[in-house]
Amino acid sequence: MTALLTDNLPLLAGAPNGIKKLRELILELAVRGKLVPQDPSDEPASELLKRIAEEKARLVAEGKIKKQKPLAEIEEEEKPFELPNGWVWRRFGEVFSLEYGDNLPADKRSNTGEYPVYGSNGVVGTHSTCFVDSPCIVVGRKGSAGALNLCLSRGCCVTDVAYYCIPPSAFSLDYAFKLFHTLGLDSLGKGIKPGLNRNEAYELVVAAPPLAEQHRIVAKVDELMALCDRLEAQQADAESAHAQLVQALLDSLTQASDAEDFAQNWRRLAEHFHTLFTTEPSIDALKQTLLQLAVMGKLVPQDPNDEPASELLKRITEEKARLVAEGKLKKQKPSPEIGEEEKPFQLPAGWEWVRLGSLSQVKGGKRLPAGTAFAPAKTPHVYIQVTNMKDGTIIDENLKYIDEVTKAAIKQYTISKDDVYITIAGTIGDVGIVPEHFDGMNLTENAAKIVFQKIDRRWLQKALSSQFAQRQFSDSTNQLAQPKLALHRIAGSVLALPPLAEQHRIVAKVDQLMALCDQLKTRLTQARQLNEQLANTLVEHAVA
Repeated sequence: MTALLTDNLPLLAGAPNGIKKLRELILELAVRGKLVPQDPSDEPASELLKRIAEEKARLVAEGKIKKQKPLAEIEEEEKPFELPNGWVWRRFGEVFSLEYGDNLPADKRSNTGEYPVYGSNGVVGTHSTCFVDSPCIVVGRKGSAGALNLCLSRGCCVTDVAYYCIPPSAFSLDYAFKLFHTLGLDSLGKGIKPGLNRNEAYELVVAAPPLAEQHRIVAKVDELMALCDRLEAQQADAESAHAQLVQALLDSLTQASDAEDFAQNWRRLAEHFHTLFTTEPSIDALKQTLLQLAVMGKLVPQDPNDEPASELLKRITEEKARLVAEGKLKKQKPSPEIGEEEKPFQLPAGWEWVRLGSLSQVKGGKRLPAGTAFAPAKTPHVYIQVTNMKDGTIIDENLKYIDEVTKAAIKQYTISKDDVYITIAGTIGDVGIVPEHFDGMNLTENAAKIVFQKIDRRWLQKALSSQFAQRQFSDSTNQLAQPKLALHRIAGSVLALPPLAEQHRIVAKVDQLMALCDQLKTRLTQARQLNEQLANTLVEHAVA
């Protein structure tokens, strides 16, 4: 059975949560007697349990533990597998006792380091004296019900939110600790603040091996767990190195000095594409790089026949002047000049550096009036919250509604299907397009709308989602307890504006490439599912 494990470690470890499942499998095989061979010369567990019964009787007589109520006989249907030779079935309470800890509040602990103090989920301090004078297993009773900790020191204190178990002297402490991990003690916790009733634990059925085999099992489990540790460390190192390599190669594209340099870097990336983009983080990094290349003018070729962005800016300026003259728009202060330090890359021909405020208006949403509650039932009026803004759109999940009176009180704070939204509190900087069926709905104070004319809103959404724009939003966010992105900071952000025709080409190319990235993710998911199925089949075979 050990050979079955070690021969298939890459498959098992490579499955989703593979190493965690591998550890669970090792323990499960251990307590079923499938991890090490049995030795017919071992004293059978039946003799071991006789000594345990005698020891428990002595401890009861000495008043060190309470006498337990007799436990029910174990029925055949309660035995989940066939026992190896020399093993016996017993109820948990026939072998182990869970003893209550004592009240020892934090202000009563000396914290001088002599003895550890255990709560329900581990060490919570130290104390100068102990009231458990032996190594033991600490079992969470309240809160972290069923949590397990092993105390190997000469003594400890266990607080009243936990039990402690000192296994019988004829039973291995290390084996008992491993056994406890397979019993699902945490699943016995009940209540709002889960509590573990020890009488329910006493009813559990456990398989007891001979003492000599317990020691062999412990040694083998420790050996295999150490192997899991090494696998985990190797995976972490490999994942870190992979992420650094992917980012370095992607950065070489955005940092290319000229077209020839860019082409060389792209060829280098393309040669290793299928070995680089094999994880979800690497594909997400590729998506961000594609957006960054798009806003730098490196994703699609320029067309000298395109009307330059300078002409587009003139028309936008004229349109804004007309709206001001008609009283439909407030006159804005002139945008500050863009300094050279704000221009991190060279623009392609026909592009212009602009501030977002010169292209648009940035308007905030509105908090509900004080004392106003959401409508108890669905109404025609949605109050759009940040939690509804995901993946570049507004989703129809957990929508909140307002009544006619509330709608009238905040009627000017709506968002149009022609606008782009941006979240400014909570989750900051998420940018998206408003679906048509949310046209005219009210907008939370934690988001803003960007109102514009004569530019492609899909291009604007992508430009504002790029690393270039997101860094500006991050740098502009206040550092208060509840960070918020100010509207004037959004309006002051800098964009590289392409000709309108190129905006359309950029959108089409980005959508095409993002769809390919999504296909990569789908294939990755399918491969993981297949790997998981194979691993599960192997596990079932190992346990069967």
